[in-house]
Amino acid sequence: MNKFKILGVAFLSSVAFSYAQDIDQAKKEMDAEKYQNAKITLKSIIKEDPDKGLAYFLLGNVYLTQRVVDSAKISYQNGLRAKDEEHFNYIGLGQMDLNDGNLAAAKTKFDLAIEEMGRRDFEEFVYVAKAYMNAYKPDYKAAISTLKRVDEKYSQEPLVLLALGDAYYGDKNQNDAYSAYRNAFRIDNTLIRAKMQLGVLLKGAKAYTEAVAAYNDVIATNPNYGPLYRELAETYYYWAVNVPSRNDQYMKQALSYYEKYMVLTDYSLASRMRHADFLIVAHDYKALEIEAEKMKEIDNVNPRILRYLGYSAYFNDNVDVAIKALEDFTENASNNVMSLDYLYLGFANIKKATMGTDLTVAEPVLFNKGIALVKKAYALENSVANDLSEAGKDLYEKKMYKEAAAIFEIATSYKESKNYLLDNFYLGNSLYFDNTKTGAIKDSIALNKADIAFGNVIEASPATVDVYVYRARTNSLLGNDELMIKYYQQYINIVGKNLRKELEQADSEVNMNDFLPNLYKRTITDFNYSLYQAEMDKIKPKLIEAYNTMAAAYANTDKVKAVEMFNKTLAIDPENGYAKQSVNTLK
Repeated sequence: MNKFKILGVAFLSSVAFSYAQDIDQAKKEMDAEKYQNAKITLKSIIKEDPDKGLAYFLLGNVYLTQRVVDSAKISYQNGLRAKDEEHFNYIGLGQMDLNDGNLAAAKTKFDLAIEEMGRRDFEEFVYVAKAYMNAYKPDYKAAISTLKRVDEKYSQEPLVLLALGDAYYGDKNQNDAYSAYRNAFRIDNTLIRAKMQLGVLLKGAKAYTEAVAAYNDVIATNPNYGPLYRELAETYYYWAVNVPSRNDQYMKQALSYYEKYMVLTDYSLASRMRHADFLIVAHDYKALEIEAEKMKEIDNVNPRILRYLGYSAYFNDNVDVAIKALEDFTENASNNVMSLDYLYLGFANIKKATMGTDLTVAEPVLFNKGIALVKKAYALENSVANDLSEAGKDLYEKKMYKEAAAIFEIATSYKESKNYLLDNFYLGNSLYFDNTKTGAIKDSIALNKADIAFGNVIEASPATVDVYVYRARTNSLLGNDELMIKYYQQYINIVGKNLRKELEQADSEVNMNDFLPNLYKRTITDFNYSLYQAEMDKIKPKLIEAYNTMAAAYANTDKVKAVEMFNKTLAIDPENGYAKQSVNTLK
């Protein structure tokens, strides 16, 4: 009997040891973002012993990471029926409550899990903190508060410090995050993620050179840790965005590192989707289309694949495919539809509406449908205004001014847009040129919008010279001579001051209507004409336009002033036929 007892204890010990090894393996696979491998390991544990509650919890976490919500919920619920460590599954269900916005229900479940933990346990606090951080709306302060509850004896456990570093980083506390990560790695130098996060801190501070050096330092010790290459990819992506002159070089590097990440993790559908998301932000739509087709082979019914097919088809000019894919995706209420889904569906309709043989005429029904979808995207998320400029400029360059204006009107609704200044300039020009087309009927409402748009440019950037000319032209079309004269005169004043930089009295008051004609007659002393000849030639046509148009306006009310303005033109261009004839007529 004693022999049997000894053998029984030994057997149980070996089983426990094997289980611990398998669980540790699964945790390492999850940390290395090898989620497909982790699922296989965890399912194997559960199949061998359905009473291992922690295995269900970890499996649920993998599903939740991959946004397979139904499978995650089933795993947690099954885990609650297990005999061992079942309480961990309350944490998983609690995170699902957080994702649904039910904070009270989440806290109740977290408390249940913590009540059942042993005296020397601390992992429950770590997982509750992670739940707060991984929720759709992260609560980093709640995560920090949770980790502060860990018994002082275990507060320096590497996993506690790693989680604390993540919480501080999310809460934008760089100093404490750095200390936590550094201490975690100092205590356990096998904890690669802690050392990697030191590079992530540098990436967040836009210290890209230093971040890359930090990642390479980690690679030197563990070149097969996949997440390092994802971080390198994201670092080079942000570097490319922030240094436009190196955009192509760094973006190519980013995509190369992401491919390496995929090789070292897995090619599961979830990983491919993450790769596809990166290809979208990197604007590699050829590669995205290839990836989308591969995902379609794996799971033809997954709705997110329609998003990737739609985006890539739009950018690769397969508009019918784009419209079909994105309509199928957005029409299903159960899909997590984003503003970009409506945006690219709108763009696809607009592109199809403007692909006719006559590039100055859009198919109106389809175009209006596209604009309505773009407005829907903007209503969901105003920041999509940043993505409208290229579509507007494409129509503008095709001389489809009315259609371009419809895009720029939406874009300029968002004052925080990085393109706000330029979009207003294009909006004003689009509306102005639409009213100067052959056979166009003057649209006063549109022209007033153009005037406001030009005013927005002047307010934001008074030194933008040409905007004064376009604002003057717009007011001329509106028949508002007083404002037309005002803006032409402002143009004259600005270009005159720019040409007077070589004169000692450059900051003194000078009448530009005297200075500029004398400049072109070369009667001004101490002025380096050769230095400014190119600029003088460039502005000459607009100066002539300004003086002639102002003179024509004065001709009806002040003939002396009109003759004076025409003479300014003749001082700049002595052979100007319109000015010569007008002076003779007025005399």
